[in-house]
Amino acid sequence: MNKKSTTKIADDAPITQADISSGRLVLRKRGASGAVLPAKRRINIFLDNATLEYFKTKAGGRGYQTLINETLRQAMQAENLEAVVRKTIREEMRKAA
Repeated sequence: MNKKSTTKIADDAPITQADISSGRLVLRKRGASGAVLPAKRRINIFLDNATLEYFKTKAGGRGYQTLINETLRQAMQAENLEAVVRKTIREEMRKAA
């Protein structure tokens, strides 16, 4: 009963000295895919007081920057979706003509 377990404790790749020297840390989501979490950059942005208060109120004071980021991402995806829908409609109209 003194047999040692061979189960791996962590599924992340070991950290090397090169990783430490470069100053970059890549975190992975837990799960089978091991997808890399998207990188974020720190920026300075000027917003209207009303805009800032809206997001702070909606987020409850904490996490308002994440909410702003999600809103911007949704706007980008909606723009891409709109372009795809327009292209599809044009193609279908050409086929029907």
